[in-house]
Amino acid sequence: MILTNISQLCKERGVSIARLERDLGIGNATIRNWNVSSPTVDKLKLVADYFGVTLDELLTEPDTAAVAAAEVKAGV
Repeated sequence: MILTNISQLCKERGVSIARLERDLGIGNATIRNWNVSSPTVDKLKLVADYFGVTLDELLTEPDTAAVAAAEVKAGV
């Protein structure tokens, strides 16, 4: 779920996960591995701050209607 939410934020903003990792100084493939390992709160906070969202938004199941609306708005 965390990786799904981060992937969606990246897609909405035209940023790759690899670019996000570089911008935050996080090791290569660290975020992509969060689907099988748990991230630290510090790293989650970095990602949340980068995108201007709350930790709750990263950790909660996305509302499919909100995701679809965001995709339409982003022209995806």
